[in-house]
Parts: sequence; structure tokens; C-alpha cells
Amino acid sequence: MSARRGAGAGERPGAEGGLPASVLDAVAPDPVAAGPAGRFWSARRVPAALVALVLLGATGLLLYDVAAVRAGRTAMAWRRRLAHELATRHLDDPWVLGTAAAATVLGIWLLVLALTPGLRTVLPMRRTTPGIRAGLDRPAAALVLRDRAMEVSGVQSVRMTVGRHRARARAVVHFRELAEVRGDLAMALGDGLRQLGLTRRPRLSVEVRRPKRR
Repeated sequence: MSARRGAGAGERPGAEGGLPASVLDAVAPDPVAAGPAGRFWSARRVPAALVALVLLGATGLLLYDVAAVRAGRTAMAWRRRLAHELATRHLDDPWVLGTAAAATVLGIWLLVLALTPGLRTVLPMRRTTPGIRAGLDRPAAALVLRDRAMEVSGVQSVRMTVGRHRARARAVVHFRELAEVRGDLAMALGDGLRQLGLTRRPRLSVEVRRPKRR
């Protein structure tokens, strides 16, 4: 008769083979709060490249003209014309007001691009692991929910759209009562939305109708 040996300091009781606690912790880490999952930010490569090219061209042209004037040459015609217009036109001139309005609109547009996330087609998912973020494309989410809706008895076709705040299903029902199909669709799609694991679950809207008579 042999006595059962107790777990040592580096072993976890109940672990087959007496694996060290450090190995077990590495395989199955304790759950850690991953923090909130916000929207994904767009790189804005095209607007940034356009702004950079415009600024680079304007700055290079101005520096070349200034260097040419310093070397004893005459300033370019566009700079002389610009200096004359700035010296003679009043602030209430339509051209001055129009240029200022255009510059203001452009500046506001650039600020909006800089301060907003973008990537509206990507829905952020709940974070379960620190350092890892996941997102789901809205068309992919709509396709998954559409397949779930097609499994409901009586549904002939479904048109599914998924937005950031609202998921809308428009189904054509060729048999069964509309109220019964609507209830089954609401349950199936609600369960599907929960299983998507989105950070902010969209509100569900279900519409059912009969096929159009030919």
C-alpha cells in the first residue's frame, strides 16, 4: 500500500503528470480585463498624400522664387500679381471672401479627418485578450445574419443590412403567419447578433411581407 504524494510548491494539485505551475499558467492564463474596444482609425493616406504634395509644391516654388530674387533676378509674375492683389483689394471683396470661405471649409474638412476614426465599415468586437483587437466588416456581419435568417421556416428571401447602430432585416415570407415568422426571425437574429461579439450591439429591426403577386 502506497501513500499518495501531495503537490509540491512548484506543482498544481490535480494536474496530470505534475506540470509546473508556470507552464500551466502559460497554457491557460488567467482572464485579464482587456479594456474598452473603440473604433478602428483610418490611415487617411490619400488626403495626407494630397496635402503633402500641395504643400511641398507651393513651398518649393516660393523658396525658388525667393532665392532667385536674392540672386538679383526679377520675381515671378504670379508673386507680383499676388502682392498687388493683396495690397489693393479690400477685405469685403467677393474674391477675398470666397477664398477665405474655401480655405475655412478645407481646414474644417482636414480637422474632421484628423479627429474622427473613419473605417465606418468595420465594427469593433469585444476585447477578450489584452493587446489584441478584432473587427468585423459590416457586409460579413450582414451575410452571417442573412444565413441565420434563411434557416427560419417560411422565409423565402431576406435582405439584411447592418450598420453601426441598427441592423435591419426585410424578409419575404411565402408560408406561415407573418407574426409567427417575425417572432422567429427576431429570436434568431437577436441570438446571431449576440454571437457576433460586437462591442456595441446594433438595434434589430425586422420587417416581413408576402411575395408580390405577378
